[in-house]
Amino acid sequence: MSNITLFGQIIQKLDRSIFNKLVKSHQTDKYEKGFDSWSHLTSMLFCHFAKSQSLRDISNGLRSITGNLNHLGNVHPPTKSNLGYQNKHRNWELFRDYYYALQKQLGQQDGFKQVKFKIKSKIFLLDASTISLCLSLFDWAKYKTKKGAVKLHTLLDFDGNLPAYVNITDGKTADNKGAYDIPLIAMSVIVADRFYNDFYLLNIWDSNNVFFVVRHKENLKFTVVKENELPENRHHHILKDEIIELTGKTKAKYPKKLRRIALWDEKNKQVIELITNHLKWSCNTISELYKSRWDIEIFFRDIKQLLHIKSFIGTSKNAVMIQIWTALITILVLKYLKIIAKYNWYLSNLVAFLRINLFVKIDLQKWLDEPFLKKEKPPNIPSQGVLFNL
Repeated sequence: MSNITLFGQIIQKLDRSIFNKLVKSHQTDKYEKGFDSWSHLTSMLFCHFAKSQSLRDISNGLRSITGNLNHLGNVHPPTKSNLGYQNKHRNWELFRDYYYALQKQLGQQDGFKQVKFKIKSKIFLLDASTISLCLSLFDWAKYKTKKGAVKLHTLLDFDGNLPAYVNITDGKTADNKGAYDIPLIAMSVIVADRFYNDFYLLNIWDSNNVFFVVRHKENLKFTVVKENELPENRHHHILKDEIIELTGKTKAKYPKKLRRIALWDEKNKQVIELITNHLKWSCNTISELYKSRWDIEIFFRDIKQLLHIKSFIGTSKNAVMIQIWTALITILVLKYLKIIAKYNWYLSNLVAFLRINLFVKIDLQKWLDEPFLKKEKPPNIPSQGVLFNL
């Protein structure tokens, strides 16, 4: 057993010194008394871990454990009005910068690294996900005539399946337009769906020595320069492997040669056509790279189903941004806990069990390693018949 709750031990995993430096640089505690930035962060993390549905739930939940708040770092439980005010006015960029700082700190665990591919390039998965909002309440989140939304343009690191970059825009912003600001790392590879079939964007990536694997649209106009031989007696799902050049208006946007691969998707009974600017990888490697793109769909599913992100406790843009970035901090911490645990947790089970035991006083590491008590076998007492047989 422990004198600190599970939630208190999780909060202690966060590096407060880094957070304090960010608070000073953003000056988010200037003129603030009583409810500082650390209390604000802890309150929003409690919102996601406990899946609180309102400001009142967060306030009452934290106020009910007054005796244990010291272990959270001198946290002051917020009132409903105070939390709502700070969500509206405290700079959301503080929480964004703290997410990236935590990713550098916690994301260096060996368990985050995957060795699925033999290629040396860093792999990133690119996609966007839309979160619907009520336009009458969130009038800044333009999407459709009677509907509002925000869109998460996410560059996911294949190692650990954690966002390396997130650009949050209104719902009207096209997927490819939201990707122009993503950081580019030389010799890395970006895997994306057909919505990123923007040859001006792809040319920018290529000019920065970034490889890409993108599904192309059916109306792509091109000429075949060379047809590569397909592997014999293996990888029968590969239908074509060829070197192409674009024609028409798209050639001006991307004048270089591309590699085009067509493969059969047995699960969905369809042909998938991919283009890439890497001419030497095996066609199966390119096929598997695109297949790994499904990990970003799983990431979007997890944050929407497991955390409080489909509905919002504030209607201002600042409040929405704070809730999204604290959700990303929460998913980072959850995946870190999953990595350091000896027990083979499913992320959904870990979230559910933490939610039930959030204020239980038990050692976090022991609980992560052995969440269930082992049943002792009853002593093997010989029966009376066995005694007589002797």
